[in-house]
Amino acid sequence: MSMLDRIGRKVLFTFDPETAHGMSIKALRCGLPIGAPAPRDARLKVKVCGLDFPNPLGMAAGYDKNAEVPDALIGLGFGFAEVGTITPLPQAGNPKPRIFRLTADEAVINRLGFNNEGHAAAEKRLAARKGRPGIVGINIGANKDSADRIGDYERGVTRFAPYASYLTVNISSPNTPGLRNMQAREQLGELLSRVIAARAAAAAQPPIFLKIAPDLVEAELEDIAAEVTEKKLDGVIVSNTTLARTGLRSTAFAGETGGLSGKPLFERSTAVLARMRKLLGPKMAIIGVGGVDSAEAALEKIRAGADLVQLYTGMIYAGPALPGRIIAGMLGFAERERLSSITDLRDIACERWASTPLS
Repeated sequence: MSMLDRIGRKVLFTFDPETAHGMSIKALRCGLPIGAPAPRDARLKVKVCGLDFPNPLGMAAGYDKNAEVPDALIGLGFGFAEVGTITPLPQAGNPKPRIFRLTADEAVINRLGFNNEGHAAAEKRLAARKGRPGIVGINIGANKDSADRIGDYERGVTRFAPYASYLTVNISSPNTPGLRNMQAREQLGELLSRVIAARAAAAAQPPIFLKIAPDLVEAELEDIAAEVTEKKLDGVIVSNTTLARTGLRSTAFAGETGGLSGKPLFERSTAVLARMRKLLGPKMAIIGVGGVDSAEAALEKIRAGADLVQLYTGMIYAGPALPGRIIAGMLGFAERERLSSITDLRDIACERWASTPLS
């Protein structure tokens, strides 16, 4: 980290996590921070689902919940940004406090509960940026009190298909009661069938990804892979936050309920990623998320089977220059190893990661 990043982190960490998050969004809306542009190089380009990504690193959903700053995030060096999760109706989410820093672990626990301003507010912002360059994914969810959660996802597809480079169906947050039950095969099959039908009837047909949890056992992963393959979905995002608390050094907030993200999630999420690659085969698109905070971590996700990689919590601890540093590090690795493309690394460690116990 640069001196400026260290000072910025120290200032932001004097505020509670949710206030600091809001301040960072406001800063990006005002054109700050201004960092050195990430290097652009043909060796970093990745083509996935017909989309040409300038580099494989993206901002994960959860940071820009209301589609306020996707272009500013891309300006930090990300190859793409994913906004949301967005639900049909505005909702406040769970009671505060609901975000906790586990600084010794470079981790965060959150139980936000899909707090967002709803479809209408996000659509207004996304319509205003339509036609601009940059790949922007839109992550859609269901309202907590919805009588028809699958219908909420259908409405998300219909509303945001014209604005999305890709859509993500998020059924893996642990903070909406019962949501993860939709990963079970029967419910998942109905969800995917209806979502794909909604896309077919929409004004545009962007790729659709499914975001899954890291806390799944082998049989559940097999069921998900079977449904994704059968319904001809475009890709899978592995993974959301975890309910596990294994090996944490922090004690102050480790007992808080919610999903854990950051460095401790890396091993589990990467092991699940590799298993999904083996189950889905070489052609299905996979985005790897969880514990990415360095070029080496991003490269290891690709080695395990990811086409693209996302981060969020890593930037909380390393600052807004992190995406530029990661991309520079990935390009440096490609130069040292004389790679023609960063995609040459994909799957070379898949077998090793797939054999890692899901503990």
